[in-house]
Amino acid sequence: MNGRRILLGVTGGIAAYKAAALASRLVQKGAVLDVVMTEDAERFVGAATFAALARRPVHTSLWEQVDAIPHIALARDAEVVAVVPATASTIAKAALGLADDLLSNVLLATRAPLVFAPAMNTSMLEHPATAAHLATLRGRGATIVEPGVGFLAEREHGAGRLADEDALLAAIAQALGAREDLRGERVLITAGPTREPIDPVRFLSNAATGTQGIALAAEALARGAAVDLVLGPTTASPPPGAHVVRVTTAREMDAAVRELAGGATIAIATAAVADWRPAVTHDQKVKKTEEVTAIALERNPDILAGLGARRDGALFLVGFAAETSDFETHAREKLAGKHLDLIAVNDVGGTRGFGDVDNALVVLWGTDGRRDLGSGSKRELAARLWDAILERKRAQADA
Repeated sequence: MNGRRILLGVTGGIAAYKAAALASRLVQKGAVLDVVMTEDAERFVGAATFAALARRPVHTSLWEQVDAIPHIALARDAEVVAVVPATASTIAKAALGLADDLLSNVLLATRAPLVFAPAMNTSMLEHPATAAHLATLRGRGATIVEPGVGFLAEREHGAGRLADEDALLAAIAQALGAREDLRGERVLITAGPTREPIDPVRFLSNAATGTQGIALAAEALARGAAVDLVLGPTTASPPPGAHVVRVTTAREMDAAVRELAGGATIAIATAAVADWRPAVTHDQKVKKTEEVTAIALERNPDILAGLGARRDGALFLVGFAAETSDFETHAREKLAGKHLDLIAVNDVGGTRGFGDVDNALVVLWGTDGRRDLGSGSKRELAARLWDAILERKRAQADA
């Protein structure tokens, strides 16, 4: 962290005193530290504490130096913005784009990676509004450092305790490093389901939501890549900064991939593409009758196999295998049969894997290469998967 510009946002929770210890650790690691405190944070810890630790002025108001427009200057100078602790109010403001004090203005203006460390009572943390705001921030590429379980200020025991310093430091370090290691790469990602129409109101599809592919796109952007995201029909929001091509059917996705693949250096196929489509699509809604109607099907193009067959040595190709049994056996067959460099496999039996829920991935390569990425949020797994991709890509280049 030596010489790196870090902005620490401190908000008004009892855990604000722990932010002072974090500030000390960051300075010891050589960081150039700017601190922005909310008015409520100053009720818990004085600005003088952070000024003494950082050896720099502490910023508390939009109006302290109007001619310098402090929120824009701070937003542009920061290489990462870490909000520790992050209260429910600050999380809500950031998710909704509200800006009514210096810190929330900085969060809206910056293009630096964001790290939020929630700390609050369990009831507030588990409220659907807080969960939704955290999901929104994750979807935009922010890192959420999950709070721990332990003794809380209300003399209760539960989730909501600020994560420990080592976890906070690791998240900040990762956000700093993430800005560089994909710079110069052009990434093509497919995500979401496809829909194959039967008539104007019915279609064949699947349970995919595109959230893992969107998380991979957000992580790639945070690491400096240019991203083309070919996105099937989903309510999940793509990350700002991605070039998004929206498609509905498998054939539309195949056409978009063919058009974009030539400029890509890394392609990741997370989309759950329908293998089949109705042979006949009706222009009008098919009316219900007493007879059971058979639907004749025909195969869709295999987008990933097509990429594997057409690619040259410049494209590193990654597939996904969503399986319900014999996960690694089926994934290795797909890895070899579609000429992939790497494949990520997960268990999607029951409700696992779909939507904004924790996931678990294993990556495979070659004849026996294997790494278990463990479980976690889809953004956490996206970071681990990108680390694995870059490691394998470098190993191939060095071979």
